[in-house]
Amino acid sequence: MVRNLKDLADHLNLSPATVSRALNGFPEVSAKTRRRVMEAAEALNFRPNPLAQRLATGRADAIGILFGVADNMLDNPIVTDLLTGISETAAERGLAIHLFPTRAGEERAACRRIVASGAVDALVFLSPILDRPATADLAEIDFPVVCHGRPRFGQAVASLSVDNLRAFEAGTAHLARLGHRRIALLNGEEAYAYALDRRQGYRLALSKAGLDPDPALEAAGPQTFAHGYGSARRLLALASPPTAFLCTSVLVATGAARALADLGLRIPGDVSLMAHDDVIAALPAEIAAPGLTVLRSSVRLAGRRIAEMAILRRKGTPAADLVEVWDVPLVEGASTGPAPGTRTFASGAEIEGDR
Repeated sequence: MVRNLKDLADHLNLSPATVSRALNGFPEVSAKTRRRVMEAAEALNFRPNPLAQRLATGRADAIGILFGVADNMLDNPIVTDLLTGISETAAERGLAIHLFPTRAGEERAACRRIVASGAVDALVFLSPILDRPATADLAEIDFPVVCHGRPRFGQAVASLSVDNLRAFEAGTAHLARLGHRRIALLNGEEAYAYALDRRQGYRLALSKAGLDPDPALEAAGPQTFAHGYGSARRLLALASPPTAFLCTSVLVATGAARALADLGLRIPGDVSLMAHDDVIAALPAEIAAPGLTVLRSSVRLAGRRIAEMAILRRKGTPAADLVEVWDVPLVEGASTGPAPGTRTFASGAEIEGDR
């Protein structure tokens, strides 16, 4: 019976050191010997001790993901697809994924424990850990770290984000070219960097179109159906209601679409609808409106890239070389059209009609 590495070495008539190096991929072991050891380990159902492997290689072959339980991250379908992407890359590279949920105020202690344990080779921080002043400096710990999203305070950390500012500037500008003058923004929670960038892009486009921002047309909140529905109902009750909604997610747009339907309003005949689309498997854009116009960027692909970046950080790639901002294309669909009382040429120039 092969119970440990020494038993396997005796079975192969090799030294334990040679067997250990072969199992852990050390280059000084010949390909022939490595293949012989791996085949014997498989045939004898031998599984190396993880602790011994870490001691031999200095690697845990695992990525850790740190998030706050108070933020209900695992309830968010966006996070679910992000974790799916991370897991896909990890599986392809033979890596494990460890989730580290933490309570508010315990993030710093959790990082110390994780680093000291040697259980992971790199850490991925989910928002809003680096968006909060109290935990913003965790980006600077002496350990490979990758951040999902732009860190709000400009911390020097490897990160992957999308160009939220330019995306929402483009989305707002598209609606303005269609003649809309009352464009509502149903944003995410503005304690987060992504939502602040989206509001900035929205306001920038309004300014370029000669429109004054109206705070009454802005609503910030969680990326939920309830936020989309409640905010849309409230804005549609204004004396001068919006003729277009730009939503922070498909889920929020679904709530807005339900509010429009309840009021007997047509999309896009009465009100245009647009949303950021993270390409969530469980939330296709069509769930909000057929042919929804979207700002599209796959969070699952982002998860795959984040895992790759974590591996590169573990290998010593500097954080400054791993700061990526992805473009977000606007995909025009059937849910946006000219504002009521206007028509447009292909160039986007507006012609006034009866109002």
